[in-house]
Amino acid sequence: MKRFVPILVLLLCFAGCAKQSAEQGSLPAGNKYATGFQITQTDSGVVVEVFQPYQSLCVKEPLHRLGTMSTVQVGFLYAIDAIDHLVAVCNPELIYTPVKGDEIDLGDSMKPSAERVLQAGLEALLAVNYGQYDNLEAARLEKLGVLTLYINEWQEGSPLARAEWIRVLGALTGRLHEADSVFNEVETKYINLKSQITNHKSSKIMSGNNFRGTWYVPSGKNYLAYLFKDAGADYPFYDNERETSIPLTIEETLHYFHDADVWVGAGGNSLQELADLDEKHTWFNAYQNGRVYNWRKQIKPSGANNFWERGVVHPEEMLEDVIHILNNAPDSTLHFASHLK
Repeated sequence: MKRFVPILVLLLCFAGCAKQSAEQGSLPAGNKYATGFQITQTDSGVVVEVFQPYQSLCVKEPLHRLGTMSTVQVGFLYAIDAIDHLVAVCNPELIYTPVKGDEIDLGDSMKPSAERVLQAGLEALLAVNYGQYDNLEAARLEKLGVLTLYINEWQEGSPLARAEWIRVLGALTGRLHEADSVFNEVETKYINLKSQITNHKSSKIMSGNNFRGTWYVPSGKNYLAYLFKDAGADYPFYDNERETSIPLTIEETLHYFHDADVWVGAGGNSLQELADLDEKHTWFNAYQNGRVYNWRKQIKPSGANNFWERGVVHPEEMLEDVIHILNNAPDSTLHFASHLK
């Protein structure tokens, strides 16, 4: 029974410190970009609220036993020097960030082992709300006495809004000051890079891949579209406000992107592999000119990709990659993007 005490303490704190959430559609107090959470300092502790789905947690003391279902959260914890607060992880083979190595393996992130979660004696499990299935898994664990908190940075549109979720991890671990320091530095670098973009004729950019006859491309509310725009690229869907990716037929894709100068975010590891996956990939100007890139420069043989960890924390490095790609800079200047040969 001793391992459940931290959870009960947090639940009591949850009941005593919850505050009214921000009005729907407004930017939560204290946030510069993110709309999915709010952090408030009270006499009882730091109140962390997330809105999709709504949860409120009052943290009186830093949490020292966290589990995570997403590698993004590992990147956040590492950036604020709180990796020692992480004691359990899902899919450890997919973690790129250096960790202690003694974390409990919770199994697959789509269905973590309830037995291992309980054995870990977690104060909180950091979950992700990708859909109904994830909600059911979280509900199943909560019935067993496991406190889950959704970290939904992926629902934010802009890169800086996603990066701002580092403040939630800072609040949970007692390192909010460090989190603010990291984010403020990232923001400054990102804005400085963006301000250096001139009004010269921009290059046209394409993204996505053909999957079973459908080509999915970022909408204007997707973080990649924000990166493209901030880098000064020409992209035809900036005004599209669809919440999810835009599905296109191959004919539509050719209409919009046949003359694109560069292709960023391709699915293969080489031009030949792209051709083998689907001959239609070779029909585009970017492919024929050899200006195709994926996001796999920092990847391990196990599939762990730093793009999903450091990349979310440091969107200024992602933006720098897109700027360098548009300007045909040497491959050595790229952080996360890799030039397909």
